[in-house]
Amino acid sequence: MDWLEAVQQLRAARAPSVIVTLAMVRGHAPRNGGAKMVVSADGLFGTVGGGNLEATAIDRARELLASGSAEPQLLTLTLSDKATTEYGVQCCGGEVTMLLEPVRVIPTVAVFGIGHVGLELVRILARHEIDLHLIDSRAEMLATERVGGAVADAVATISVHHLPVPEAGLALLPPGAHVLVMTHDHVEDLAICEMALRTEGLASIGLIGSKSKWSRFRTQLLDAGHDEASLARISTPIGIAGIASKDPAAIAVSVAARTLQLIEQAAIASR
Repeated sequence: MDWLEAVQQLRAARAPSVIVTLAMVRGHAPRNGGAKMVVSADGLFGTVGGGNLEATAIDRARELLASGSAEPQLLTLTLSDKATTEYGVQCCGGEVTMLLEPVRVIPTVAVFGIGHVGLELVRILARHEIDLHLIDSRAEMLATERVGGAVADAVATISVHHLPVPEAGLALLPPGAHVLVMTHDHVEDLAICEMALRTEGLASIGLIGSKSKWSRFRTQLLDAGHDEASLARISTPIGIAGIASKDPAAIAVSVAARTLQLIEQAAIASR
């Protein structure tokens, strides 16, 4: 397996990694410049030459993984009998500089319901490096002429799903996904919440709505067999405090801000 395939497989498995590149070689070294290695928390693909330099690079890469750092780093090592590390001596006689580039897991966010608030929310979230799923039971809400403008300059990877039974969209999401529930129909909202509570591995579940709506949902979800600890997984109303406006764009700003907070918290918790 080459380094690129390794990175692709790790990203598909939602496992962070670090690409180690032998960026510069002065004098003699075990490998030429450009050699690459991919380091994950428990895996190693490729080689930059073995010995002291590789062991040191692996340690530094795993320190980056543990810290959750997204910033690349340079690591310079002298390969001489006068440069001793905990991994011993490597007497090639040269000096190497390695570039360590973290490859983070791309967060997934699913918006169930692309109505007025949903569309404004998509407009904001599309500007972030995420996998963004748009799910609605109404085909017209997902029409290109409607959502195209909101995602025209998207940074996110956009997936559009027209699903008559929208809660089926939960099966399309990877572990660690953030779910936002804001459909046009309270029956749909309840069904999505109920199925989300039965879906393992979701990072967060946010529900838009009033206290009275949640009171009704809470009773119905308890009747469906969920306990209080399970219900605590649902945050409602989703959004940050201090924004009182009911304008769709204002609500979307609040929800987007809270979603980005949750993404950051999930990244820290996974370190």
